[in-house]
Amino acid sequence: MNKAVNSLTFPKLLLKHANAIPKRPAYREKYLGIWQVTSWEQNLDDIKKLASGLASLGFKRGMNLAIIGDNRPKLYQAMVAAQSLGGVPVPLYQDAVAAEMIHVLNDAAISFAIVEDQEQVDKLLEIKDQIPTLSTIIYEDPKGLNDYVQSFLHSVKQVQLLGEVFSKEHPEFFNTELEEGKATDLSVILYTSGTTGKPKGVAHTHQNFIRAGQNSSEFDKLNYKDNILAYLPMAWVGDHLFSFAQAMVTGLTVNCPESKETVMADMREIGPSYYFAPPRIFESLLTQVTIRMEDAGAFKRKLFELAMAHSKKVGSDILDGKPVGFLDRLKYAFYNLTIYAPLRNALGMSKIRVAYTAGEAIGPDLFRFYRSVGVNLKQFYGQTETCAYVCLQPDGQVKYDSVGIAAPGIEIKLADSGEVLVKGVSVMDSYYMRPDATAESIDANGYFHTGDAGILDKDGHLRIIDRAKDVGKMGNGKLFAPKYIENKLKFFPFIKEAVVFGDGKDSIMTFINIDFDAIANWAERRHIPFAGYIDLASKAEVYKMIGECIDKVNVDLADDPMLSHAQIARFLVLHKELDPDDGELTRTRKVRRGFIAEKYAPLLDALYAGKTEQFIETKVKFEDGRDGSISATVRIQDAKSTAEHA
Repeated sequence: MNKAVNSLTFPKLLLKHANAIPKRPAYREKYLGIWQVTSWEQNLDDIKKLASGLASLGFKRGMNLAIIGDNRPKLYQAMVAAQSLGGVPVPLYQDAVAAEMIHVLNDAAISFAIVEDQEQVDKLLEIKDQIPTLSTIIYEDPKGLNDYVQSFLHSVKQVQLLGEVFSKEHPEFFNTELEEGKATDLSVILYTSGTTGKPKGVAHTHQNFIRAGQNSSEFDKLNYKDNILAYLPMAWVGDHLFSFAQAMVTGLTVNCPESKETVMADMREIGPSYYFAPPRIFESLLTQVTIRMEDAGAFKRKLFELAMAHSKKVGSDILDGKPVGFLDRLKYAFYNLTIYAPLRNALGMSKIRVAYTAGEAIGPDLFRFYRSVGVNLKQFYGQTETCAYVCLQPDGQVKYDSVGIAAPGIEIKLADSGEVLVKGVSVMDSYYMRPDATAESIDANGYFHTGDAGILDKDGHLRIIDRAKDVGKMGNGKLFAPKYIENKLKFFPFIKEAVVFGDGKDSIMTFINIDFDAIANWAERRHIPFAGYIDLASKAEVYKMIGECIDKVNVDLADDPMLSHAQIARFLVLHKELDPDDGELTRTRKVRRGFIAEKYAPLLDALYAGKTEQFIETKVKFEDGRDGSISATVRIQDAKSTAEHA
């Protein structure tokens, strides 16, 4: 890595783009139905005012700034403003309840917080007396806050006005502070999802994320003409790599949708050239397509089925530039005109050049579907501790069962246990204020222990089997890899979540969470009456249909040499949706298997005891924050084994 890169910080990249491409859009934000544009020139001016205003309020080098809200240009600007002063931004999940924020705010010793709106202000006011270091709260949207009179509350606009005055009094302050920044300074603290305990702060330097951003951008030939949609949590490492680091490295445009509800419509308007989403988003989009096709006329459904069958046959080869016969190409061109192109347009993917998914493994069938209809979907692999940058899939070398090859600047090796070890440009500086945890995760040779179990194939592609801690052995001593099976189940549009059990047991059991919208649509078309989620989840027709999905997974598993023994024996459909607010999922929607096993122990015991139903009462947290409970008698059903297929 050359000296120029070693000296870079994100604020210095801001200056570079403001000088090189001043009129190009840095951000677009949908507001009241209209896209508002912030150029790189304006971006610099806004950040300078905000940083100077923060300084006038007492924000200094070494302080940490909490950032809470949906994807908004002002919040991304707040990150660079803090970094310009030698401070460190700490994004928090905007959908976290107030009590969940206490640990992070105290752990990072937050002194200032910049938040989106009244909702986030109210959360901080609720817990402020438990955060002794928190002195100042700044909000972007003033709606509903006119009557708030606390002296420590300020709007972003007020802070920027203070910054204008401060800049006139100290004209060299901003540039002087910016130049003091070093590549080895901390640039961000991102908190882990806390799957097995309290979240830990992952401290990354400027050079960590700049090198990851630069190498990955060069890998996929990204430049300032590219567009990306920023809609996933700013606290997620993937968003920080794509919507912040890569954007700051290349100068590409970050587009912020108006709201969660308008993401798809806004995506169709923008037509991003670059896109990323976790598998659950791609699963959800495919579910919507399935629902729409179920409602379509017979001719359109038949044409869609024929087109999908042909795309499965040759679509991926055409995308990868591999040899395909003339007649097959001609047929594909016809289906592209009539089915694939309209489908990509409906998904907002008509202009996508590169799309990525990560966060957890994606089912091969789901992966194949998108690539076969012309979306260049690829996987990347990484953790919060590695800037989400460990493996990338090169164009033309995409394997459905791998996460790609070692990314530029990264070295991968496997421990004797099969755990994936990583060393290179993206590995974190440390866990914030946790030398003990850092020493446990990064060994004496500089390798970060990912906690994932994997296999390297002959081409150097990494295949992730499961989380190392989740990989176990069944009662017969054979491999148990729950996530691998769960991902196969979640390919079906009717299955939203699956939780598989079997460690130390003689058979595999699973909890299923249905996708309510998909199954409600399915039930209505079959004139099946239901009165809400609990009633629908218990229907015999729903169990029959879910059983058929599990049956297909078992057939698939029977052909898998690694897990042919791990077919699902019995299942149940949970009476409620798994929810982060109830502790069953992390904020990044990862299943907390141990917690679920404990919470739903009566159901798990009933599965293994051979019962056909089990009553359970479950504590829940309602949307308004109240605690309550729901109860149901849950049906339990056997699944077919390969012996029954034979």
